[in-house]
Amino acid sequence: MVYVLCLLLFMVGLFGVLTQRNLVKIIVSSSIMGYAVNLFLILVGYRSGGTPAIMVSSHDAEAFASRAVDPLPQALVLTAIVIELCVLALLVAIALRVYHTHGTYDITEIRKLRG
Repeated sequence: MVYVLCLLLFMVGLFGVLTQRNLVKIIVSSSIMGYAVNLFLILVGYRSGGTPAIMVSSHDAEAFASRAVDPLPQALVLTAIVIELCVLALLVAIALRVYHTHGTYDITEIRKLRG
């Protein structure tokens, strides 16, 4: 059920990207899509009753493997958050530049100015 909610959150972001005409709303919608993907990756790595690798005190490899949580999705999400923040900053900078140049955030008005 939680995976369906991740898909629903992703679809809300995709709907916003495809239907909105305001650049700020498009940027927010793309961020929502990124949050949905990060949530999905965290849920893929979840193990019920699992413990982080640093919390396992036993030196037995089988006990460690049966109780440890997979750290790969966590590392992927941390990397994705950093990349997403950089992309968000770039999109905001481009949107501000477009606003200073054209005086609007509406993409239909910006397309009309092509000549």
